[in-house]
Amino acid sequence: MTNSTTPLSYKDAGVDIDAGDALVERIKPLAKKTMREGVLAGIGGFGALFEVPKRYQEPVLVSGTDGVGTKLKLAFEWNMHDTVGIDLVGMSVNDVLVQGAEPLFFLDYFACGKLDVDTAAAVVGGIAKGCELSGCALIGGETAEMPGMYPAGEYDLAGFCVGAVEKSKILTGQNVKPGDVVLGLASHGVHSNGFSLVRKCIERAGANLPENLDGQPFKQAIMAPTRLYVKNVLATLAKHPVKALAHITGGGLLENIPRVLPEGTAAHLVKGSWPQTELFAWLQNTAGIDDIEMNRTFNNGIGMVVVVAAEEAAACSATLRELGETVYEIGAIGERGDGVPVTVG
Repeated sequence: MTNSTTPLSYKDAGVDIDAGDALVERIKPLAKKTMREGVLAGIGGFGALFEVPKRYQEPVLVSGTDGVGTKLKLAFEWNMHDTVGIDLVGMSVNDVLVQGAEPLFFLDYFACGKLDVDTAAAVVGGIAKGCELSGCALIGGETAEMPGMYPAGEYDLAGFCVGAVEKSKILTGQNVKPGDVVLGLASHGVHSNGFSLVRKCIERAGANLPENLDGQPFKQAIMAPTRLYVKNVLATLAKHPVKALAHITGGGLLENIPRVLPEGTAAHLVKGSWPQTELFAWLQNTAGIDDIEMNRTFNNGIGMVVVVAAEEAAACSATLRELGETVYEIGAIGERGDGVPVTVG
């Protein structure tokens, strides 16, 4: 019990500066592993400095920002914090990649009611891992401890990425035309979209949850992090004239592919041209939804779409497979006419 004359510290108010300092010290070696050309000053300053690499002739900066959504609710409930940071990075770097850009640097925002250094370090460790795998530097961020704003044990995440692409090599999708081939790159699972429905499915199943899905324990299958396509796709862009890329996030295949199609064209996907995993079959059966709803809620097994000319499809697929991607030819571009921009049939 305090009275009006008792001194109050920031810690008494619920903010532990020492814990924040301890977290920064834990983060520094993780961030150091992500350093790359262009970093002039990173973690610890008021602002991070980055110089666009001189190999760019006419660099255009491409930016992206995102969060992890309600997947975090399962991270809290299951005490699984080490992969949501990879999701955070994946949501932004895969978006930046769609324009043909190389992700250069990343900043994160971690907000909580009371800072748990071990939990925060696990999350940021995932962010650093995602940056390392994507070739971008983790050069800054913010940890905000805000008593009363978040329930005990919960936090929120946001991330921001900046990439660069040569002006002459920006992917716009404007040269996509009927006859082009649609390739699909396999996802690692649900990634980080549709988790409000995933959580409802878990609630509906109750005690009847499957023990394993696709060879993984159930919780690991659900929480598998977003696949990071950056390095493999950039290497493919250097060898093949790709016309368009689409990152399959919220809105699924049906809502994301049209974002890179010229007016008057449509993507006609062939049902069964890629396999439905046990995870997505379980979600569809548990939710009791049709194929249309599956393809506009989840990535449904395809995390990135690549559009190429028909004569380039085989060589482009071969390169992607050599690099480690699982590739399916899932359809073709046609005239839209009076129809919808994406069909699956």
